[in-house]
Amino acid sequence: MYKLIGLLLFLLPLYLSAQSAIIQTDKGKIRGTTSENGAIYIYKGIPFAGPPVGDLRWKAPQPAKAWEGIKTCDTFGPSPVQGKPTPFMYWSSEFLIPEEPISEDCLYLNVWTGANNKTEKRPVLVYIYGGGFRSGGSGCPIYDGEAMAEKGVVFVSINYRVGVFGFLAHPELTQESSYGASGNYALLDMIAGLQWVRKNIAAFGGDPANVTIAGQSAGAFAVSYLTTSPLAKGLFHRAIAESGGSFVTNPRRPTPTLADAEKMGVEFAEKALNCQSLAEMRAKSADEVLQAQGGMSWPIIDGYAVPESCAAMYQQGKQNDVTLLLGWNAEDLVLFGTQSADEFKKQARERFGDQFAAVSKVYPMGSEKEILKSRSDMSRDETFAIQGYVWATLQDQHSKSNVYLYNFNRRLPFYTPETNFGAFHSGEIVYAYHNLHTLDRPWQAVDHQIANHMSSYWVNFARTGNPNGKGLPKWKAFKTARPNTLIIDTETKTTSLPDLNRLKFWEQYLSQ
Repeated sequence: MYKLIGLLLFLLPLYLSAQSAIIQTDKGKIRGTTSENGAIYIYKGIPFAGPPVGDLRWKAPQPAKAWEGIKTCDTFGPSPVQGKPTPFMYWSSEFLIPEEPISEDCLYLNVWTGANNKTEKRPVLVYIYGGGFRSGGSGCPIYDGEAMAEKGVVFVSINYRVGVFGFLAHPELTQESSYGASGNYALLDMIAGLQWVRKNIAAFGGDPANVTIAGQSAGAFAVSYLTTSPLAKGLFHRAIAESGGSFVTNPRRPTPTLADAEKMGVEFAEKALNCQSLAEMRAKSADEVLQAQGGMSWPIIDGYAVPESCAAMYQQGKQNDVTLLLGWNAEDLVLFGTQSADEFKKQARERFGDQFAAVSKVYPMGSEKEILKSRSDMSRDETFAIQGYVWATLQDQHSKSNVYLYNFNRRLPFYTPETNFGAFHSGEIVYAYHNLHTLDRPWQAVDHQIANHMSSYWVNFARTGNPNGKGLPKWKAFKTARPNTLIIDTETKTTSLPDLNRLKFWEQYLSQ
């Protein structure tokens, strides 16, 4: 008898845990899993839109279908169609999607929550992955949400279509749409995910009136578009952008208009796919589309999801006015191939012409060592730093909300000289989301301290719009008149923005 009672007492918490892991969404009930310590409820592979396959390929996301019974959501949904994930440069397997499954049927999201009931109203953080808009998925190990959920937020990660599947524009697509545009399906996927959050997150103990979006690299560029999209108005209340933003037009990669993108789409259909109609294009297999070259694979100004450039929207005060947290890394660059110092200097002379003397003042080009360092610094500043700086400036000048700027300068520890990449592009992610355990590096005590500080800043920001909190170095808001930044390194502190003269050069040069 006593043994039976003891067994029941042992099984009761497990039974209650299983029962509380069942959530009622707007489409049906789901059952997730729990973390090893039982403190966090985890739901993976929740459909937030219908599968964009067949006639729904290259269409805005459609509503998911309701289901009967209880759907088991304990594994990630398929990653969007892309090339095979293969480690390269500094991106080891931890930064990449699982090898399987990969499918057009990819519109799924994931939720981690520590809430025990739906009355808690915890802050919500929705993460948008990077990958150059050509790759990526929410199933990457470094995006695990358990640690952030333990810190008090409801953590959500969403999938979106990438490459030509997420961005193709074409006259026939524009004609068949109800809103007179095509392309930008990836952004519409993100908006659909945010709409799901607004409808359902309360059931997970989250507060739909306190949602923060966050993204890195392409995800950060996406965040900048979402802050200016009228379709996303009211769906989020704060935004975090790590190494990205679309506020300075780079002549090397201008933002196309719908008309430009449609022309690219026609060329892609006829030359790459050998198709004369939209029906033929949709009849092609996903692999045939993937292997074809060309077509739009990044956001465009379509007059619908993206009415105008991000800078123009801010300058006119038309943006979704939310508090911002943004920044970049010391070695935030994406350089492919090799280029000698002499080749780079020659190329710089040809590119900058009569402004070569001006650029040489901020990027020294004397010795070979100086030139190669300037090459790296220029790649970082032209690609990422200038976007963050101009975005922060526009926010300060055209918004009622604060902006907090950071520079992540911690050089990640390494095992061999060949893996010494410094504070590389995307290296901050495991710190910001307290996930050092997901990346194989010889972490030191200071790395764990930085991760605790950085993730606490992110959680505080999601909770109140102010990253500061007890036990954290003071982080002052950015102001154009006194451009502060938080240096995140072995010592974390607020200081004047380094390299301001370089950013001023790019602001002037790229505005011409």
